[in-house]
Amino acid sequence: MKKAWVYILECSDGTYYTGYSRDPETRLAQHQAGRASRYTRTRLPVRMVFLHECPTSQEAYRSERRIKQLPRKKKEALVRGEHSLLDR
Repeated sequence: MKKAWVYILECSDGTYYTGYSRDPETRLAQHQAGRASRYTRTRLPVRMVFLHECPTSQEAYRSERRIKQLPRKKKEALVRGEHSLLDR
């Protein structure tokens, strides 16, 4: 199994976008070029504010789903480095 990363992007309007990828640098470039997501395409530029390595793509996907369910305050805590919110 290959490792993957879950990430949070901060969009130009201050909103967060959460995703996962096996190649986060390439994925960020795709977002910045407007080729990755309709959501981020209309909110450029974006910047990566959170990146967390997971042992498998499946675990990264599960982490993405958990993060998407979090209220904004908890996402902000993740961005500040409080990664314990992912430990479930």
